[in-house]
Amino acid sequence: MVRLPEIEYRILAALEAGKALAVAEVVKQTGTDQSLVMAGATLLAQRGLVIISEESQEEFSLTDDGRAAAAGFPERKALAVLKAAGGAANLSELPRLLGKDDVRAEIKWLTRKGWCTRDAGVLALSDKGEAALSEKGADELLVEKLVERGQATETELAEAGTDARVALELLKGRNELLKRKKRVSRKLSLTDAGVALKAGGIEPAIEVNQLTPELLSTGRWREVVFRKYDPGLATSPKYPGKEHPLQRVIQEIRRAFFEMGFEEVASPTVDTAFWVFDALFQPQDHPAREMQDTFYVAEPKYGRLPGEADSSESGDSPPEARVKRSPVQSPFSGPVPDLVRHVARTHEDGGDTGSTGWRYKWDVEKARQLVLRTHTTSASIRALAANPKPPRKVFCIGKTFRREATDQTHLAEFMQIDGIIIDEQATLATLFGTLEAFYKKMGAEDVRFRPSFFPYTEPSAEVFAKMGKLGWIEMCGSGVFRPEVTRPLGCKVPVLAWGGGVERIAMLRFGLDDIRRLYMADIDWLRQARLSE
Repeated sequence: MVRLPEIEYRILAALEAGKALAVAEVVKQTGTDQSLVMAGATLLAQRGLVIISEESQEEFSLTDDGRAAAAGFPERKALAVLKAAGGAANLSELPRLLGKDDVRAEIKWLTRKGWCTRDAGVLALSDKGEAALSEKGADELLVEKLVERGQATETELAEAGTDARVALELLKGRNELLKRKKRVSRKLSLTDAGVALKAGGIEPAIEVNQLTPELLSTGRWREVVFRKYDPGLATSPKYPGKEHPLQRVIQEIRRAFFEMGFEEVASPTVDTAFWVFDALFQPQDHPAREMQDTFYVAEPKYGRLPGEADSSESGDSPPEARVKRSPVQSPFSGPVPDLVRHVARTHEDGGDTGSTGWRYKWDVEKARQLVLRTHTTSASIRALAANPKPPRKVFCIGKTFRREATDQTHLAEFMQIDGIIIDEQATLATLFGTLEAFYKKMGAEDVRFRPSFFPYTEPSAEVFAKMGKLGWIEMCGSGVFRPEVTRPLGCKVPVLAWGGGVERIAMLRFGLDDIRRLYMADIDWLRQARLSE
């Protein structure tokens, strides 16, 4: 008869020859905490009595959006509305029929699932859509199942009658509905040696943690088993307080530029169209300046241009009232700030840049409009105008805003890096060397450049970084500012410029495939995100 520590005895007693038992089942049979079961199983495995097998699976649970979707996917509601409308409707009528302004998600999923056909501005139910009216899809059933269970693996969902693979395929592009994490399931089984030991007879022994005077005086130390300690055993995870992963990446970016001798600048999040568009030689009729692409501020509607000191000229007063008092007139006959005059003339006829300009009459009121900045290049332009004397290197990190449909790669509000180098000897080689050094500090194995076109720079190049298993990823746009940008600001030397997304770097760093996860309150991911690589 072999005497074993109690937990080891209970584990061996629960196991049967030729049968693997899940750790959860062993915990149930032994009535012991899981951590103690795993500790005892590890000791038995080290003596060759037990085999611990592991299987890793993805576990799924619902986000708040997922729980809301359980009440009805948007395309499901739209399907019912289309059926009630006779099976077809003009796209222009959908907002009224659905009672909402933005119906892009409904149209996207109705057509992607094949529930509707789209032709000449008309959305019509397909045969597949007719069938879907009376039968829920695998994606909808999966969401309902997760509402019941809370969380489940693909295997558990299959056992519950849900075709998880089909459902997950349908849910591609809807990562905001599901949370995913790795779940490792372990099973215990007896080895031949364990079977033989159990057959020979085993009994539990009293375990003690330390040798006491009482054990010594009574001689009972001969009858007890001293518990062994293994400092290599896993302990329960600890989650220390730490910065948000995105904030850590931002601080790494700042540190990298500081190490390369850059100074940091900033600019207003709400800025005039003059700094966001006009100073970058973007024409006032450019599509990017339309309201469907840019957020315009309703109140106050107008801001001051450089050199306009009277605060009464800004605000939401009518343009016609302000133009009469404005120091900036069009045509320019009165006192006009040099910077504004130079930018305006560059737009109209090229000024002294050698360009022909855009050949239109520049509108001072359009330049005064307040917008949520669409890029942080406005900060670089402000810095250049404030001090165009070389040599100088500046960078900016900040929020930008665009009227984008939110999906796994786009947000309406996001972070951007922007930088410029002002130097008489600056060349493309200077630009490429700087960006290569920066992205290698961010973890890139290699950096390459490809000729491209950007409206503010000529020549221009796209920057690609090789990031481990992900391969080559586009990181930012870059180039040399055009004379139409630099000359009106008083700069007559080359200015190198670049701009790119902060979230792109963070996603690569933390292995994310959905930009929205950086902003979700996913406590599991926040806990598990590494402090350093």
